[in-house]
Amino acid sequence: MIRRVFSLVSGRVAVGILVAIALLAILGPLLAPHDPLATSADTLAGPSGAHWLGTDNLGRDVFSRLLRGSRISVLGSLEVASMALVVGAIPGILSVYLGRAVEWLTLRVVDTLVALPFLLFAVAVTALLGNGITQAMLVTGVLVSPLFYRVARAATLSVARSQYVEAAQISGASLGWIVRRHVWVKVLPPITVALAHTIGVGFIIVSSLSFLGIGVQPPTPTWGGLLASDLGFLSYQPWAPFVPALLIMLTVWACNLLADAIRDVSGEAGRALLGARKVRANQTVGGGAA
Repeated sequence: MIRRVFSLVSGRVAVGILVAIALLAILGPLLAPHDPLATSADTLAGPSGAHWLGTDNLGRDVFSRLLRGSRISVLGSLEVASMALVVGAIPGILSVYLGRAVEWLTLRVVDTLVALPFLLFAVAVTALLGNGITQAMLVTGVLVSPLFYRVARAATLSVARSQYVEAAQISGASLGWIVRRHVWVKVLPPITVALAHTIGVGFIIVSSLSFLGIGVQPPTPTWGGLLASDLGFLSYQPWAPFVPALLIMLTVWACNLLADAIRDVSGEAGRALLGARKVRANQTVGGGAA
């Protein structure tokens, strides 16, 4: 699948942007030219050789804070996607095989999560568990998990009644073996698409919560926090919100572009596999007729 994704221009562009963002998250705090938390008397200064993106209202170097905040933003979005994947995909697959009671229970839980007011629930839980990035992202991941549940369940249902799965069940194969050998291959492509899309959603969620001061407390820099502080001084620095907003939009766009590329190559692979099966079936029929 990786080679097929790289065969598309959109796939190469998306991977290139995401690799650059990942390197920014890994190396950004090490490359920061100034202490991102150090204040100075040079407040709201414009871009210069000493401060490439100027300084904020407390005299802190904006470029250094942008580099430092990249790691928190990236890790937060990955936490959201990972939590949603575990909480949503596994129950979605198992709900098809563990009987009516488990199916009914998981469907009701998913309906409840969808009905919960997202922002209000996130605020309530972070207030209960503490205003930390990990708590906020884990709760957010649970709220996003219905997407993975539905994708995994729909893909599993399409495989559960196939002849080769029924043959494996009749032969005495265990549930774990059937899931690993047959179901997971069918479920993996749509889950990968959902994962790429959810990482982009995670960036929006992290930025939105940090914009509101939830999950990450000042003076810790994040892209959403920088955007919030810059909007308070637009009359002095009208250009300031452009860079963090551009980084957020570029990252989300690359995640969605990657999801589209994976969906395209998965569809091509599925059609090729179906065509190969039809050819083999025709050859078999032709050979039998001969």
